[in-house]
Amino acid sequence: MKQLITTLGRLGKDELGMILPHEHVFVDLRTPDQAGYAEAETADVVALMAPQIAAIQRQGITALVECSTGGVGRRADIDLAVSQATGLPIVVPTGNYREPWIPHWIRSASGDALEAWMVGELTGQIEESGVTAGWIKLSAGDDGITALEERILRAAARAGQQTGAVIGSHTIAGRVVMDQLDIIEDEGYRAERFISIHTQAEPDFGLHQAVAARGAWIEYDHIGRDPDAEVCALILRALGAGLGGQLLLSHDLGWYDPAQPGGGTPRPYTRLVEVMLPMLRDAGVSQEVLDGLTRDNPFAAFAR
Repeated sequence: MKQLITTLGRLGKDELGMILPHEHVFVDLRTPDQAGYAEAETADVVALMAPQIAAIQRQGITALVECSTGGVGRRADIDLAVSQATGLPIVVPTGNYREPWIPHWIRSASGDALEAWMVGELTGQIEESGVTAGWIKLSAGDDGITALEERILRAAARAGQQTGAVIGSHTIAGRVVMDQLDIIEDEGYRAERFISIHTQAEPDFGLHQAVAARGAWIEYDHIGRDPDAEVCALILRALGAGLGGQLLLSHDLGWYDPAQPGGGTPRPYTRLVEVMLPMLRDAGVSQEVLDGLTRDNPFAAFAR
């Protein structure tokens, strides 16, 4: 039976309700070679982010997927502390972001070494945090995947094949997503275990359909960042096109930023439940479909 691998252990579908599949607790968008990168006092992060977590728990959110991967401030130990302080399970990734957010050791590592590293985090623990990675988070540049990004992706595909982990990629251009799917399949993994993150940023809706036709998940993660009416219209268009079974919804918000004084001002993860779900209901979307979008789909995408 598949389970969601979280900071609070392995959880079955019957133990979970709504899941937010793309959010951030802690992010550092400075490159890893900069002074102070990803450094913060754990207690300060907990103090800033626990109220944000409490707000979504009151809405019925039962788990959150952390999308900060290697290169953009991944801190599994901090995710664990926030999770333990609030009681909310968090799903933490292995993997690394795109260039130039790639540390030297990854630049110089072989594909086999990268694969072994990801498998180790997906089956053991991330660094010495005690947290097992639940999924693989990558990225690719808008102008096409670079040789280094391809090496990381190929290693991720082999790691996914061994563990069943889903691969999610911050990739804006739909044509680049299609290239990524080709690479994943070339390595023997399945497009069904890929999430096209930020699908909404691709202006050609035909490419949303094309990615889904390959079997991949598409993700609209701009709730609370773009006008509600525009977001709702895009979701309704996807549902009308029969893409609801492969659609993930989230905000891509948060977070504690160590580059900002006091961690900055987090943006809440609440608009999906507070605004978007009522708008979709008013537009005639059934509760069964909404449950699929907020419960069934995120679990199916990330569980293994």
